[in-house]
Amino acid sequence: MSKRLPIRFIINPTSGPRSRVNVAQLIEEAVDRNKYDPELVYTEYAGHAIELSGEAAKEGYAVVVAVGGDGTVNEVSQGLVHSDTALAILPRGSGNGLARHMLIPMGLKGALGVINQGHTTHIDSAVINEFPFFTTAGIGFDAYISSVFAGSKKRGLKTYVELVMKEVINYKHLPIHVHLNNSTISTDCFVLAFANAAQYGNNAYIAPMADIRDGLLDVCLVRQLDMFKALNLSYCMLTKQVASAESAEYFKTDSIRVQTDHEIMYHADGEYKGKAREFTVSVKPQSLKVVIPR
Repeated sequence: MSKRLPIRFIINPTSGPRSRVNVAQLIEEAVDRNKYDPELVYTEYAGHAIELSGEAAKEGYAVVVAVGGDGTVNEVSQGLVHSDTALAILPRGSGNGLARHMLIPMGLKGALGVINQGHTTHIDSAVINEFPFFTTAGIGFDAYISSVFAGSKKRGLKTYVELVMKEVINYKHLPIHVHLNNSTISTDCFVLAFANAAQYGNNAYIAPMADIRDGLLDVCLVRQLDMFKALNLSYCMLTKQVASAESAEYFKTDSIRVQTDHEIMYHADGEYKGKAREFTVSVKPQSLKVVIPR
């Protein structure tokens, strides 16, 4: 019998629905022990998953599994960039953006089946200022919603949609200067989204054409938003269509710099990161090894 591969499951105990599913027990029962030697560890504080995954990469683990939502996936991925250790995902969040983009089943048994297959590839990662992201980052309204959502006691898609509908009327666009592809765009900005993957999560596609392995970011610029444009953009996001030119503009680039006269909020993978007046966003091509369905 060939040597079993070491695999670490990093479990965020606060992620996921409060169901009766015993995640640890399901992992123990469903993982292929002819292939893997599993280890289960639990996060205890913000940033802990970065430490646990980085440690596993240094020790030569074959796979590290993020068991949680987008925040957990982001942290685990940070520890694995530019290593030979593959990221796998057991989705337990409300959005699950990277898992959905990579066609990982949302059910735990299906996702474990993908891990047991062990098929891997490499994808791009990206950075906004000093913060790594793997699906999307952005400045403007989506970051503002991330900041409000972070302070909400309720989670889930319903809460997120309610916040968007409540806040969209009052949010004001701000002037920005965008430098990309040897040109400068000075414009008002409601949202400027940087998409490595196609969607935010929950199958809401901000950049349906985004390819997570092409070494490029798909940039979506929404200059101003009225009710008609908001309806068009929302419909297109939920139906995986490119929004009309009146609602949004799209660019492809490997790096982008943004300057503002006023501090603007920004996020990375849906996590609010604060405010800044300057932003540098760039791609790290083929920098993360991942487990995906065959």
